[in-house]
Amino acid sequence: MTEQNPSPAGAHMEAELISQPEMWTRATEQSRHEALLPADGQRIAVIGCGTSWFMANSYAVLREQAGKGITDAFAASEAFVDRGYDAVLAISRSGTTTEILEVLDHLKGKVPTVAIIGDTETPATNLADRIIDLHYADEQSVVQTRFATTALAYMKSSLGYSMEQAIQDARHAITEQIDQNLIDADQFTFIGRGWTVGLAHEAALKMREASQSWTESYPAMEYRHGPIAIAGPGRVTWMFGDEPRGLAADVTRTGARYIHTDADALAELIRAQRVALARARARGLDPDQPRNLSRSVILAAH
Repeated sequence: MTEQNPSPAGAHMEAELISQPEMWTRATEQSRHEALLPADGQRIAVIGCGTSWFMANSYAVLREQAGKGITDAFAASEAFVDRGYDAVLAISRSGTTTEILEVLDHLKGKVPTVAIIGDTETPATNLADRIIDLHYADEQSVVQTRFATTALAYMKSSLGYSMEQAIQDARHAITEQIDQNLIDADQFTFIGRGWTVGLAHEAALKMREASQSWTESYPAMEYRHGPIAIAGPGRVTWMFGDEPRGLAADVTRTGARYIHTDADALAELIRAQRVALARARARGLDPDQPRNLSRSVILAAH
């Protein structure tokens, strides 16, 4: 009897991250036929944990830039939701995260809530007033990729932003060759501006979760106020979105590698995800089951 070859480490993460162009297309179409997000003009808070918090930050900037209303983003554990918000939006892949459930329970019957979730058979479904169902973007890998970006694609397209270029650039990002120097790099710093600051934080988180790499992330204009001190040969500074004037030259002078492309920032995040996966495999790690992490953080009752 012939033994089947075992799946490579990170097989789920790989399959999920390369499915993102398809997921974004589906989410964009879904958003056109739904009116579940808080209405234009409402003052809202957006909450999430980890990756979902970073997507909340990106959405908050995009919504305000689109003139849709005041939008604050919080980590669910540090959310100040008793501020007279018209609605609160929660983002949760699992629908079981303790901090998210506590906020939704606290607001039940007081403030309208909406939850974007990947699994509708979870407690969040019964606590939120409205559910945006992204079950098709749910994941098996503990290290999250496509659910978060699909949620952001849904939210971004609902604001009137086109996802066409992002989807086109994403198709290229999932096929291009990964530079070996990025797999071997000593350290990464991801930076962004406006809505891409959240993406920079997410890229750094992916690198830490998947490959246990030393990574940091900052708003790009803050990077030169101290963090650039760690830049040097063998290290990478990766810019998402519109770059500040003079930044490329400042980084290059340190001897670090500076990365910035014209690709859509959300598609650029896929490139970072793929580098994280490649670095994990090069180090014998499995990002589908990373050290010290689980799919959902469920805290013991006090």
